[in-house]
Order: sequence, then structure tokens, then C-alpha cells
Amino acid sequence: MEKIGVVCDGIRADGRFKVDCTGRGLDVSPGFGLSGLPEKTGSLAVVLRDVSHPLFGSMTHWLIWDLQVADEIPGSIPSGARPGIGESTQGIAYGWHRYRGPKPPAGTSHRYEFTVYAFDRMLGLRPTAGYRGFLKASEGRTLGIGKVQGVFE
Repeated sequence: MEKIGVVCDGIRADGRFKVDCTGRGLDVSPGFGLSGLPEKTGSLAVVLRDVSHPLFGSMTHWLIWDLQVADEIPGSIPSGARPGIGESTQGIAYGWHRYRGPKPPAGTSHRYEFTVYAFDRMLGLRPTAGYRGFLKASEGRTLGIGKVQGVFE
């Protein structure tokens, strides 16, 4: 599996989320710059997870798959199961069919991780899929993965 380079415009150089990309701001999805996509990539996906959730260990905030292959994923993706970005689909997570950015309880700090996946084809999942269904559908299809983390308090 190849490593994808990922730059997120919603995370500052100090590793902290920009407020606009959080639940305490505009709650808009950030944009991503990608490098090193595998040659035979057929679609992309992005998952945002709180990787330091005190009760659950981790929690999925956003799932979007079947994004077209490009070196950039746009920010401010609209809500809705089919947001109108090519054939992309947003699934069920903390944000039902939408981006839901970081918003930990006041006075706490959580780590969040965006994972970008490169698949050999479109996944074609229904919008009712959650993280487990997404992972199951991606088995044997993943050509590359890239990650970027940020902190918000």
C-alpha cells in the first residue's frame, strides 16, 4: 500500500484546527492537497475521526467516498447524502450526511485525524453506510492511505 501525502488547509502550522472548520466556528469541511496518489486510483475518500475520545476511544465525525481522483479535494462540501461533488456520497457518522468538525467539551483537548484513502474503483456504497460498512467495502480495494492530525480544545 502506498503512502499519500496530505496537506489540510483547515489545520494551522502549529497543528491546531482553524476555528472555521470546527463546531465552534462555521463547521465547514477543509480542503486537502494530495501528492503521491497511486497510478491506478479510481476514487478517493476522506474520513475524520476523533482519535482521543474519552468514552469510545475514537469517534467518526465525517465520511465521504467516491470522490473523483484529483490532487485537490475542495473545502466547504455541502451537506447531503449526495453533495453534488461528482458521484461522491456522505455517510452516517457524528455528522449525518455532512461534515461535523471538532467540538470537544469545554476545557478539554482532543486529537482528530483525517485519513484520505485511494481506491482502485468507486465503492458505490449507499448513503446509510457508517464507518464499519465503509471499512468492509474498502477491503481489498485500498491502494494508498494518507493521514493528517490536528488538535482542538
